[in-house]
Amino acid sequence: MKAKKDKAKDAAVTKKEKKTNSQDKNAIIKAKDAVIKALDQNGNGTVDIEDIIVLAIKAPGVHITRANFLKKELFKNYPQDVIDKAIATTPAQAGIPSEEIDKIADEVIKFERNCVSGISAALGAPGGWAMAATIPADIIQYYGYTLRATQKLLYLYGFPEIDSDEEGLQLDSQTINQIILCLGVMNGVAGANNAIKGMAKALAVGVEKKLLNAALTKGTFYPLVKAIAKWFGVKMTKSLFAGFFKKAIPVVGGIVGGGITFFSFKPCCYRLKNVLQDTMLSNPNHKSTAEEDEFVTSIEEGTVIDVDYSEIIPDDETEE
Repeated sequence: MKAKKDKAKDAAVTKKEKKTNSQDKNAIIKAKDAVIKALDQNGNGTVDIEDIIVLAIKAPGVHITRANFLKKELFKNYPQDVIDKAIATTPAQAGIPSEEIDKIADEVIKFERNCVSGISAALGAPGGWAMAATIPADIIQYYGYTLRATQKLLYLYGFPEIDSDEEGLQLDSQTINQIILCLGVMNGVAGANNAIKGMAKALAVGVEKKLLNAALTKGTFYPLVKAIAKWFGVKMTKSLFAGFFKKAIPVVGGIVGGGITFFSFKPCCYRLKNVLQDTMLSNPNHKSTAEEDEFVTSIEEGTVIDVDYSEIIPDDETEE
């Protein structure tokens, strides 16, 4: 009799466990759907890097005005005429030593890194399915600070203002694609370094803006942009939901999230800084490479460089 009761009890427990597991599974699916819906700006049912850029640039304080930034960073040590020339041309052409530009860049990276890691830890703290609401904020904040650092580094090393509307909340396709190239550099994507250097040379020698825009949206740089965007889509989907399950654990998730952000942000920024340090916009003694010359020629001729970017993988990453 006791054996029958124990068996019935075990069956009841098993049934309850199955019901709980089913409820948890449904909750996970609903939470994932909520995250995708919150992030998907183009309505294609996936999380794309374009979605994140569009969302991040709308966050308060993400858009950086080039003139204001350079003025703020240079006024302590340089007279107004030097600052005006740096804004009108580039800091390098204004005679600001590369060592000083590098020092400011290091401070920019340090500041943005401290900000983003603190926010990641704070947003990673809630547990359970509450993360469906906080994950989009976490990602948007991370890429928001990444965009802040990207803009500041571009401006320090001679690139022009990032095109946007007056409030900095809307970006056109060519601007988004330029940012994608920078994110490619930051994540070690092969080919992105030469693309940025080629773009810098094109700007330095005065290639028409309409030709550069065409190169970013349908010409020279576009195959690489598409490949980077595709790689980001896979990477972000995997890391997004891997992070989601980790953050289902209260407190620990916040510590892990903040730590990952803190340690990943700096090397990404320094990859971009290292490339921007030696281009025709930032270094008067820069000697362009054959790859840079090829990019400029293809931009001017409206052609596409014959490179297969279909299986692009970052330099420091291998297939799992």
